[in-house]
Amino acid sequence: MRLVLYQPDIPQNTGAMMRLAACLGLGLDIVEPCGFVLSDARLRRAGLDYLDLLSWQRWASWQSYLDAAHAGRLVLLTTEGDTSYLEVAYRADDRLLLGRESAGVPAQVHAAADLRVVVPLRPPARSLNVALAAAMVAGEAIRQTGAPWHEDPA
Repeated sequence: MRLVLYQPDIPQNTGAMMRLAACLGLGLDIVEPCGFVLSDARLRRAGLDYLDLLSWQRWASWQSYLDAAHAGRLVLLTTEGDTSYLEVAYRADDRLLLGRESAGVPAQVHAAADLRVVVPLRPPARSLNVALAAAMVAGEAIRQTGAPWHEDPA
């Protein structure tokens, strides 16, 4: 399973999702351009020393990401999703796509997704922080599929 960050705007959120991916054993893809310099020190601060555990790749553009071969479904987390993230049967090779904090993803990225999921919120709330949404959905996906690094104590 992988997190795919589409043109992230906020380095602290990106660092938090990098740390999340490292701690949960998820791969991570960052589709540029970012709204900050990717080598920004704030990434390192947010990720702490966990970034050395992270398997990640940078992509110069959405098109370069699309042109590469990828396993699994592309699952977009979006406020415009048509299915609750709790109603999805996740697969170990799913790619969880998160949009820009300021604007989400454009129509062509929506169209490329195999699934569009939403984290249901109580009204009048509109959205969660992108890193929180990533953690919630990744946690449910791992609960369903199992974590390859986890040994069952039973």
